[in-house]
Amino acid sequence: MQERPPFKTLFAVPLHCEGCISSVTNALSQVEGILSVECHLEHQLVEVEGTAAPSKISKSLQDIGKDCILRGSGNANSAAVCILETHAPNVENPVRGLARLVQAGPEFTIFDISLKGLQPGIYQASIRQNGDISNGAASTGGVWEEDTRGTEARGRLGQIEVDSEGSGGIILDISVAIWELIGRSMVLSPGTELFRQDDEATLVGVIARSAGIWENDKVVCSCSGKTVWEERVEQTGKGML
Repeated sequence: MQERPPFKTLFAVPLHCEGCISSVTNALSQVEGILSVECHLEHQLVEVEGTAAPSKISKSLQDIGKDCILRGSGNANSAAVCILETHAPNVENPVRGLARLVQAGPEFTIFDISLKGLQPGIYQASIRQNGDISNGAASTGGVWEEDTRGTEARGRLGQIEVDSEGSGGIILDISVAIWELIGRSMVLSPGTELFRQDDEATLVGVIARSAGIWENDKVVCSCSGKTVWEERVEQTGKGML
């Protein structure tokens, strides 16, 4: 397994004083893989460099009572995101998962997948040939590269275990470049096989480009006029992780 190269991640974090900076710095210094932390009090931002996945950094901040919003990861054109939803009808909050992708080196990408609101069990994660989710997982095509590489296909991401509370997560290192994935879809299916049929437990989403570090300086949405924190409350209410 190739050693994971370090990369930078930027978070918006409420910072009110030097005491906030001290508590954030102390908390993140305990996270394995973090090499440096720089807090920007004026702009309410925390810049982290290392090999720790964004979800681990977020949890560390939340554990000390600090909310946070991911503002960018990696260099330009090296990050992506996939919102995982059920396409079953009549579901109030269809969003059940989020995958963050960061390319930390040449053809070396970290998959940081978080799930919630699912039935306990084993789920299979896969990248599909295309990004057509008009009919849920059924319209996404076969597993990427499976027709040429079989079980060695890079589209076979592996298993994720969902616990008794309906939550799960995994961090994977895959030999792939971000540009190879943009526009394809990701599917999570319950069971031991890569099923295509749709039910409430099958999740699907399109992989889209995400902002690199310092590429997203939005504070207020030009469409709604809401701040990023107001948007966060609204999206969390809809099930967003």
